[in-house]
Amino acid sequence: MEHRQLGRSGLKVPVLSLGTATFGGTDEFFQRWGTTDVQQATRMVDLCLDAGVNLFDTADIYSTGASEEVLGEALKGKRHDALISTKATFPMGEGPNDKGSSRFHLVRACEESLKRLGTDHIDLYFMHGFDALTPVEETLHALDDLVTAGKIRYIGASNFSGWQVMKSLATSEKYGLARYVVYQGYYSLISRHYEWELMPLGLDQGVGLMVWSPLGWGRLTGKIRRGQPDASGRIAAGGAERGPVVDDEYLYTVVDALDKVAEQTGKSVSQVALAWLLHRPTVANVVIGARNEEQLAQNLGAADCPLTAEQIAHLDAASREEPIYPYWHQSDFDERNPKPTAW
Repeated sequence: MEHRQLGRSGLKVPVLSLGTATFGGTDEFFQRWGTTDVQQATRMVDLCLDAGVNLFDTADIYSTGASEEVLGEALKGKRHDALISTKATFPMGEGPNDKGSSRFHLVRACEESLKRLGTDHIDLYFMHGFDALTPVEETLHALDDLVTAGKIRYIGASNFSGWQVMKSLATSEKYGLARYVVYQGYYSLISRHYEWELMPLGLDQGVGLMVWSPLGWGRLTGKIRRGQPDASGRIAAGGAERGPVVDDEYLYTVVDALDKVAEQTGKSVSQVALAWLLHRPTVANVVIGARNEEQLAQNLGAADCPLTAEQIAHLDAASREEPIYPYWHQSDFDERNPKPTAW
């Protein structure tokens, strides 16, 4: 399993990690994603470790803490061999301070995640969203204190706008605080908006990317094709109801291109879609999900799916979207404002 440097840090991470939003499934929303129990989770963790995948991604909000609990149980006796990333910011209760990125909430959220995970430290701790009501300085001072205390090792941001990441990095530099070394964001062949602002920022500032939902909320698994509507899985169960709307014709065009490359490589559609991401600038890790061992084994196969320059260009062309302003205007000045990828 290939390992890559995580942003401007000394940490090496595998190119694939296991997302555990399917663990637990104790509330209505996450039940649609999966209901993996401790026994199943233990088996999946072992399969990952055997394949060299030692990074496991969760969040406190996943099944209101149940995902962390299941992951913690599955890693018993194996914690030394694993890296854990989890997240905070979103509501974990009804109280006014049970959400956000205030010092009050983050210290409590971190302590509670540590207990659920059954560990004394978290390797990657993400702010799950930007909290505009809390000063950036307060959030970063709290995170820096948690790093100093040895409760977290590295910090990251997820779902931030480009300016929010940059403001945070500038604040860390100004006060000598721990800085975000990784961004966890939505990126796939049917959603390339990350390339417009966040990818150039990541290259400039040394912020690596962990990709979430790399198969476009389950749309790039090969189950959806022209004249073949999805009949099973997360989408049919309503698990993509909060995902972005994707034009059918655009989706079919991308899947057609994936089919062609899959035939050339002898790999599956989902493996090619994941492999494409591993060829993109800033990508350090792709978070794969699985409802069962069969899906997990299928997704792990993406780590061994080389693509030629011609195949990548074919997928790029099929998935191209017209960028919004100011990005379409900037594309006319590539000589002095080069883009890391072709839009």
